[in-house]
Amino acid sequence: MDIIERMNEGNRYFMEHGNAALRRETAEHGQHPYAVVICCSDSRVIPEQIFHAGIGDLFVIRVAGNVLDKHQIGSVEYAVSHLGCKLVLMLGHTGCGAVGAALHGEADGHISFITGDIQKAIGMERDPNKACRLNVAHGVKVLKRAFLKEPDPEDIEIKGAVYDIKTGAVEWLDL
Repeated sequence: MDIIERMNEGNRYFMEHGNAALRRETAEHGQHPYAVVICCSDSRVIPEQIFHAGIGDLFVIRVAGNVLDKHQIGSVEYAVSHLGCKLVLMLGHTGCGAVGAALHGEADGHISFITGDIQKAIGMERDPNKACRLNVAHGVKVLKRAFLKEPDPEDIEIKGAVYDIKTGAVEWLDL
């Protein structure tokens, strides 16, 4: 089976067995997510499954290395100001390839934009787990700085966490 057929088969299954009523409800009445999750594009990191969330529950922003630029921050701002999200979560994960590439200076082409941001966040740290946490902490700091100008920043909670790809556990960081 080729890749497109595999994807079409998955979509047919979703259309037949997914929550059709909830799809209609959110299509007709809009989305009302309770949280924004900024996470890595890694195919093993699926916030909707990690947090047992359904259609319309999470506003997910995925980018390799869970780095932030104006586009991601703008997306968070949209979710907070237009959709009413009160929690913004920067979710890193163990075994992150982008963090690993930053640790080893392995990046070419456009990937270097991602690893360059991570290298700034982790400094001289060489332990992958500590580097992952530093990258999350940096993202939280960037988000807090961006949302200080909000009308009532106390209404917005910005948190950091690390997802363990082996165990499935989420460790909330005290930042």
